[in-house]
Amino acid sequence: MQRLLLGELNHRVKNTLATVQAIASQTLRTAKSPAEFVPSFLGRVQALAGAHSILTESSWQGAELGALIRSQVSVEGGQEDRITCSGPDILLPSQLGLQLALVLHELGTNARKHGALSSPRGRVSLAWWVYSKPVPVLHLKWTETGGPPIYVEAPPQPGFGTTLIERSMQSIEGGEAHMRFEADGVTWNIRLPLAANPAAPIVADKPLSAVQQAVLDAKADRTGRTGQRILIVEDETLVAMDMAGMLTDAGFEIIGPTGIFDEAMRLVARADFDGVLLDANLGGKRVDELAAALTRRNIPFAFVTGYGRDSLPQAFASAPMVAKPFNASALLRVTTQMLSRSEDAIPIRREERA
Repeated sequence: MQRLLLGELNHRVKNTLATVQAIASQTLRTAKSPAEFVPSFLGRVQALAGAHSILTESSWQGAELGALIRSQVSVEGGQEDRITCSGPDILLPSQLGLQLALVLHELGTNARKHGALSSPRGRVSLAWWVYSKPVPVLHLKWTETGGPPIYVEAPPQPGFGTTLIERSMQSIEGGEAHMRFEADGVTWNIRLPLAANPAAPIVADKPLSAVQQAVLDAKADRTGRTGQRILIVEDETLVAMDMAGMLTDAGFEIIGPTGIFDEAMRLVARADFDGVLLDANLGGKRVDELAAALTRRNIPFAFVTGYGRDSLPQAFASAPMVAKPFNASALLRVTTQMLSRSEDAIPIRREERA
């Protein structure tokens, strides 16, 4: 087992170093000065590192497209409302995730340096969907509007970013990427065949926002979840706020959030909610006692964790789980599953009772 692990590690490290070497070489070819080379090179390496972090979260089983987009596409100085995204949950194979991470980084960098995001009124819309017949094909459309007028004309020579995007997609059988200069900005259309992947979630045949898709899924549930009360127990303030916002948008009422163990125990004693999203680790403190208290009261709960399922309390290893980082669709899907188990609470094992 050690030899197998070391061999796999050696393979991945060498592949990663080869990729970094290629990024350095190609960035140097197009950089006009060291001052231009350094930020371009560092940005691409950081894009690669971000994709690796997402893959590590899934034990290299795949990369969730929404998570890749959030890690690679941003607006300098905030104003994330200038970027809109819509599409179903899609789990990409590991290598494909790494390639698409660099493509998304180049799209975002070009938009910030020259395109829509370099203008105060500029906007970016990113939509994706999958046509599943005869084979699954991911279609991704990147649309920029409101950018500088000069940007709507094709440059005499494509830059490294444009070349990287086109060649990355062409390196995949059946993949392609096409850029168009529209009257109001640049549009990219990317077509990417998806290999058979049994771990991939079900995907839709037309673009839906993550929240829209999850709400539709929740409405399809036999009981309907709108208006139910969810207690959030999470010690990362921003994560708790994000969870609360996603659930509120879907029609849930939020209790808390709290990241304090004793306060969470007091709230559990009152049991004034329908379900709980429970951080698996509160400031280094295990939450076995909280999970046991919820079980005794027959209150459904789901763990929220950045670790794998192996990190959950042993007595509750089969509980529903939301893996960090997550998007609205994943959070709402697990919340709905959790609530559907309210009449069949997770039993405490004999050793937990002892």
